[in-house]
Amino acid sequence: MTRSDLQQHADICPYCGEPIEVTLDLSAGSARFIEDCPVCCQPIEHRLQVDPLDESYSLTLHRDDE
Repeated sequence: MTRSDLQQHADICPYCGEPIEVTLDLSAGSARFIEDCPVCCQPIEHRLQVDPLDESYSLTLHRDDE
């Protein structure tokens, strides 16, 4: 994926399995942050890796208890 400052990312909640959408600010680079699932309200750890050379990113979602 190519990058713009804000990127919408669709994924699946690791708790309830429902589809969710996350807004990412890729201009800040790689990061880890926690946001609650908008469906089940469980805390999801987001691990964002941004490659500054080719402006791509990957995002993995993890349960807070993993």
